[in-house]
Amino acid sequence: MRRLSGNILLILLLVASVACTKFRKIQKSGDWKVKYAAALDYYENKDYFRSNTLLEEILPIIRGTEEAEYANFIYGYTFYYQKQFILSAHYFKLFTEIYARSEYVEEAAYMAANSLYMQSPQASLDQTSTYEALTSLQNFLNKYPYSEYADEADQHINTLQVKLEKKAYENAKLYHQLRRYKAALIAFDNFQYDYPDSKYNEELAFLGIETAHELAGVSIKSKQEERYKKVVELYQKFIDKFPNSKFLKEAEEYYGDSIEQLTIFADQNNQNP
Repeated sequence: MRRLSGNILLILLLVASVACTKFRKIQKSGDWKVKYAAALDYYENKDYFRSNTLLEEILPIIRGTEEAEYANFIYGYTFYYQKQFILSAHYFKLFTEIYARSEYVEEAAYMAANSLYMQSPQASLDQTSTYEALTSLQNFLNKYPYSEYADEADQHINTLQVKLEKKAYENAKLYHQLRRYKAALIAFDNFQYDYPDSKYNEELAFLGIETAHELAGVSIKSKQEERYKKVVELYQKFIDKFPNSKFLKEAEEYYGDSIEQLTIFADQNNQNP
């Protein structure tokens, strides 16, 4: 078994050496057509690194030739298949600007947007590139509404929107956990406005009641009455929208305590007209 493994390794090394020698000879060639043909061959055989290397060498030389259009088109793909999505997005977009009448322009426009989609990070990270991807995908659909890529672009948009929704939800909860009460209440309101049909709205509406109650409790005396009234207001909206909520019992406790505090303020106001 050891001898067999050693022989296989030797064969693989020999094949790799021959392939490397062949590639170096092509690189040294002064004939761009030889490099172009080899680049296409490497591309078809999914050797995107070598294809990319050769294309990079000849693209400045073949500018304006018949071959340049297709070479620039697959150049974007050589980056995409190597998961260099920022570069693939750049070169696909550049292709659409240079070859606006090309038969490949629609696909290149989609791949520019798709590359940005692939670059979008997980929900916990900064979502700047996600917004860029959304804009690019929407622009693509606006320009090519009946494209063969339209359904996939729609699916990507939905995926990105769900990611942004989750990010906004996590940010709102983080304000609550950090006891940044005012910021949390604003974040809860913004979330419900931006995502009115979200599955997270029930939880955030309850957290709004809890946060408003905690804010009232730590406020100066002159602010407390107003803020306990806010708790009551939020509770009433909550039970109207989520009458069977799993958070109902806890919400009722905050509501009950707020009513008690407001009763005390009412009595004090009556005693000191």
